[in-house]
Amino acid sequence: MNDLADNTQLQQGRTVDSVLALFALPFNDLLFRAQTVHRAHFDPNAVQLSTLLSIKTGGCSEDCGYCSQSARHGTDVEKERLLDVAKVVEAAEAAKAGGATRFCMGAAWRGPKDKDLEPVLDMVRQVKALGLETCVTLGMLKAGQAERLKAAGLDYYNHNLDTSPEFYGQVVTTHSYQDRLDTLQEVRHAGLAVCCGGIVGMGESRRERAGLIAQLANLSPQPESVPINMLVKVGGTPMQDENDLDPLEFVRTIAIARIAMPKSHVRLSAGRRELGEGVQALCFLAGANSIFYGDKLLTTGNPEVEADQRLFAKLGLKPEVHAERRCAGHD
Repeated sequence: MNDLADNTQLQQGRTVDSVLALFALPFNDLLFRAQTVHRAHFDPNAVQLSTLLSIKTGGCSEDCGYCSQSARHGTDVEKERLLDVAKVVEAAEAAKAGGATRFCMGAAWRGPKDKDLEPVLDMVRQVKALGLETCVTLGMLKAGQAERLKAAGLDYYNHNLDTSPEFYGQVVTTHSYQDRLDTLQEVRHAGLAVCCGGIVGMGESRRERAGLIAQLANLSPQPESVPINMLVKVGGTPMQDENDLDPLEFVRTIAIARIAMPKSHVRLSAGRRELGEGVQALCFLAGANSIFYGDKLLTTGNPEVEADQRLFAKLGLKPEVHAERRCAGHD
């Protein structure tokens, strides 16, 4: 049996009920516990900065209900071809100058064809040569593709679980939860670090949010990077009218991710601009220690760099000089 394949087994012993028990803690007790765990493993005032660039936008064949880039949804996102390598390198140089230590490249594919992968490999090589950590998110990988990315100098591969297995069918129908786990398996076998998280606020129950955290915590080893996204409601997607998630419920989710995955970088990702300074500050207190840095994510807005710098100054936070390549779950 492939060691990520059976999502019914919780390999680290983190059950959904045990995660639900954390959700039920008084807010102050939960944050105190999360901050204590955070301080045991990280500098509590350092935040890792990543920049995300869409290298191929729109036209994706999948039906992910939250996604503005699906060809099945009537959004305003215009389909764009794969960027030239020179433009990607220019963006990476700007990100490095702005303080980012990791440059992430995302392409709206179900998965790359081998001919699509060639220019991406060149992007990875040239961004790596700048002294940045490299990350890509390209969809599902076929056998051998992760090894080629690793050989080009890739550090991280992002492939999110999105939500719990029980809620997944209400979000995506064109590929399965097992497909996602299989890609994570390919990534681990190639020796790449894993960036894997999910999205909250899609209409899932608290138990289903707990199910997502349990699934992430029971990946073996745990992801080195865990992006937690708040749904950004995009017109034309099936989730455009979804009810807002209570911001304090989002903070609880961050705190529980920190407790459940003590050595992982927990990243505030999509939806951070909508949270405002106060909720972001609580998220950092709850153990978040990574953000996407820059005015835009793949297709949605992000806080301006100057706004992040002001918030960091108010909170006494500093950029992490260079993300440690630790294998979460191991010393």
